[in-house]
This record gives sequence, C-alpha cells and structure tokens, in this order.
Amino acid sequence: MFRSVGYLVALLGFVQSITVDKNGYIMYCPCMGRFGNQADHFLGSFGFAKALNRTLVLPPWVEYRKGEIRSIQVPFDTYFQVGPLQAFHRVITMENFMRNLAPSLWPPEERISFCYTERMGLDGSTGHGCNAKSGNPFGPFWDTFKVDFARSEFFGPKLNYDIHHGQHMARQWYERYPGDKWPVLAFTGAPAVFPVQAENLPLHRYLRWSVKYESEAKQFIRDSLPRGAFIGIHLRNGIDWVRACEHVKESANLFSSPQCLGYRNEHGQLTVDMCLPTKDTIIRQLKRQIKLHREASPDNPIRAVFVASDSNHMLGELNDALKRMDITVVRHPDSNPHLDLAILGRSNHFIGNCISSYSAFVKRERDSNGFPSSFWAFPPEKPGSKAKDANLLQHEEL
Repeated sequence: MFRSVGYLVALLGFVQSITVDKNGYIMYCPCMGRFGNQADHFLGSFGFAKALNRTLVLPPWVEYRKGEIRSIQVPFDTYFQVGPLQAFHRVITMENFMRNLAPSLWPPEERISFCYTERMGLDGSTGHGCNAKSGNPFGPFWDTFKVDFARSEFFGPKLNYDIHHGQHMARQWYERYPGDKWPVLAFTGAPAVFPVQAENLPLHRYLRWSVKYESEAKQFIRDSLPRGAFIGIHLRNGIDWVRACEHVKESANLFSSPQCLGYRNEHGQLTVDMCLPTKDTIIRQLKRQIKLHREASPDNPIRAVFVASDSNHMLGELNDALKRMDITVVRHPDSNPHLDLAILGRSNHFIGNCISSYSAFVKRERDSNGFPSSFWAFPPEKPGSKAKDANLLQHEEL
C-alpha cells in the first residue's frame, strides 16, 4: 500500500511538471508510405511546427507486418531519443500528450481533423469531411489512442505547408488558427511534402538513435565484422521496386532522387541503373571503393561489406567476387530494417540507392556526422571506364 501511494505521488508530480504550450500543438498521422517516407515527413513536420511556434506531438511510427491486416503503431522513442529534438524545438510524445494533456486540453467534443480539402472515403463518399479514419493506416492509427473526430476543418486553398518560400505562410497560419482558440491542429496526414525540402535536410542532426539501437549496432559491428574498416551498402531490389523502376524513363525525378540529382535535376538525369543497378555495376563500384579506401587509408583497409536489403542481399555473388581482396560480406541475421539503418550509419563508407528514401535516411545521418557516402551508378560512368576498371582491379586482386 505504501509503495502504491508513493508511486501515485510521484506520478502526480510528473503530470504537474508538464506545462501546457499556450501556442498550441501540431499532431498528425504519418500515413504515407513506410519508414523512409515517414522520416522525410517527420523532418518537414518538425520544421513546420518550429515555424508556427507550436509544440510537435511526436507520432508513433506506422508499420505493416506480415500476418497483420491493420497497421502497427510503434512509439516514436522506440527508435529515437526525444531529448536531442528539444535542442531545436519543443516536442512531446503522442502517448504522453494523450495521457496527460488531451483529457482537459483536447476533449472528445473538440477533436477536429484538419485537411486541405474533402477526402474520399473507402466507400467512395466524402461526407463533406476529412474522413480522417477511413482506411488503413488512418483508422488503426487514431484508434490506437481512441481518437474520434467531432468534425473537419479545411485549410485550403489559401494555406499550405511550405513555410520556406515567401507568402509569410507561418504568419497566415497563426492569424487563421491562433493557439488560444485552436490549441490542437490535428492533420489527417503529415504537414509536409515528399521528398523532404532542402531547407529541412539539416534537421536530421537532431534525430538520434535510441540507446538500445545504438548499442545493438555497435555490438554487431564489434562481434560480427572483422576488425578494420567496412563499407555499408543498401540494395533495393524487391519486386515492388523492380516495378517502380519501370517508370524511370518517363520521370525526371522519382521518390528521393533529388538527393543526388538535385531538386531541379541540376546534377544530372535519372537512369535505370541508378534505380536498379546491375550485378556488374554493384561489384565494379564496390571494388573501386575498396581500392580508393586502401589508397587513402593503408593502415585501416576495408575488411568487410555490410549489406542491407529489402529482398536479395546477394551474399553469395558478392563474397565470390570479393574473396581475392580478402573481404567478408555479411548481413544482420534478423530482419530489422531500423537496426540495419543504425549499422549503415556507422560504416566507413556508404553506397546507397539514389531513388530510395531508406537510403536517403542514411545519407542525411552521415552528412550530419561528416561521413562519406555515394550512390549506385551516380555519377554515370564515362565510356570506356568499365573496361579500364575491370583490368585494373583484376590486376590489384592478383
């Protein structure tokens, strides 16, 4: 009994320590795509909340698992620390907000969903509202917190999420939805664009892995990789990706391609090999990078290649191709894409897929830490360079 009372007193003290933000809160469902897309949207939403000077409610990550017909919501702080984010702007986890603030600040009758315009439901009807809970993951996301919406609010067409390019957009949001009258802006989707705007790229430095994931990444590198430097690579080659790459020829930009081509294609044009590199391209580029690292750091040569993939890790092909160079090619035995990301971020060099938002996450993290990265088939190889590389690298192996 004494322990229960003590716990209650401690809990009440914690609740009382939470200060309500008079400027209001921003909440949203990360309902587009998988982790890479959601991470892009998080950075944009983080910048949006800062511009509007509202506390950002950190949503759980939406995941889709085999055998589950509804999405799974994983708390934000499972993968990332909350503390470092506070150095840029105020945040609170959604679990904390709903438990300690929502009952009084955001009661059920005042829960309003925000969207640009009417959103069609699965049955084809609009109902003259946002239909914020229609479909998966929309319904499961809000159901996780027992949220139903009393009505909808359309903020279009005068308002949008771009607070970086003129129009005094942040001020317009404040004037239309002041915090004292609209304490919570709950968006049907993320208040951000995809891919992440260039202005929000630097915000990734505030996104730090949780102690658990950072520790497990270090342990894997220490216990499972040969002592020395290693290259991390991302191979995106599942059937859904193969089909997506069929649209390269008709696209100037695709998914996260601005990360290497630029937002206006100022660094080049999209190619099929950038989206789906061939086995020869992968092996040739790996050998070249191993050789370059050997020349730059002869006392700490590459000893291993770590592979993350959504489908085919190509372990057999890569081990065969690199065995004369005394290179071990490995993957993590568990199918944990987040742990793969944490390991890739710590590699001595990373080679990713220009089009993939998963690769883009690694690239941003490494940029924030000053670590080198490159992309498959970018920049495109010059005519004759393939044969030259093949002859030179064959000689180096022997």
